[in-house]
Amino acid sequence: MPKKNQHHKLIILGSGPAGLTAAIYAARAMLSPVVVSGREAGGQLMITTDVENYPGFPEGIQGPEMMALLKAQALRFGTKFLSGDVIEADLSKSPFKLNLENKDTLSCDTLIISSGASARWLGLDSEKEFSGKGVSACATCDGFFFRNQDVGVVGGGDTALEEALYLANMCKSVTLIHRRDELRGSKIMQKRTIDNEKISIFWDTVVEEVLGNSEKGMTSLKVRNIKNDVVSEHPFTGLFIAIGHTPNTSLFKNQLKLDENGYIQVRPGTTYTSVDGVFASGDVQDNFYRQAVTAAGTGCMAAIDAERWLAKHSI
Repeated sequence: MPKKNQHHKLIILGSGPAGLTAAIYAARAMLSPVVVSGREAGGQLMITTDVENYPGFPEGIQGPEMMALLKAQALRFGTKFLSGDVIEADLSKSPFKLNLENKDTLSCDTLIISSGASARWLGLDSEKEFSGKGVSACATCDGFFFRNQDVGVVGGGDTALEEALYLANMCKSVTLIHRRDELRGSKIMQKRTIDNEKISIFWDTVVEEVLGNSEKGMTSLKVRNIKNDVVSEHPFTGLFIAIGHTPNTSLFKNQLKLDENGYIQVRPGTTYTSVDGVFASGDVQDNFYRQAVTAAGTGCMAAIDAERWLAKHSI
């Protein structure tokens, strides 16, 4: 049986940079926010080693350390945290209803969805083993660590081509690994990629295994040509998986307006969703930038939007 309903002015779903920034701003505005952390508390930065592109950390910072600092800041102003995932949501009327996996039921006047997006991985054990030690899902985040090195990029769509072109500016060489015999990206991106002398392409090829050791991290990559079944090994020190992201929005299908890829649609220049009183921030509504700093910025916006919405409705 569900436990007694707990009602709050504001609930924030997600505890990555967007959710925690929203919590900091909302708590300072005396909204007594409650953050439902989710199973993967801290978001994608919890599996990121060095973060060197977030303002204010000139020497860089470890991802988990950065998230611990953000959480401590949110706690300082009175944010309450609940662990676990929301398994059911009803946004059909206010107050909004949320059911947690531990059978708790929550309700709120305003809701900020900051549940993020999950990178799609290849599903290899070795990929997990070397995640953060050569394997990454974000060239903008981690490309700097691989300057003047030989790296691979998996994928054939615009995301993969953008990653390859970005890495070509700093890496010694970039090899695009694509399981088909033609690219899926836009024609202009295809031309730029093929014309770039630093980029080569392995056609009809899949990754079999990431190789390396605990001391050096990734040292090479084993790939297989799917047409002739030939397996070969290549000395790459970095591998970027660019086969897309999946926004964590399954709870809100048929409740919020989503785009064709499942990202929450917000009104331009705001964090307002299609349901009045529900706001979205971070990667759950951003399939373009996907950076910690931009997520934090939209978290700030969502808290301010929620505060003004509550004031307007005298709640």
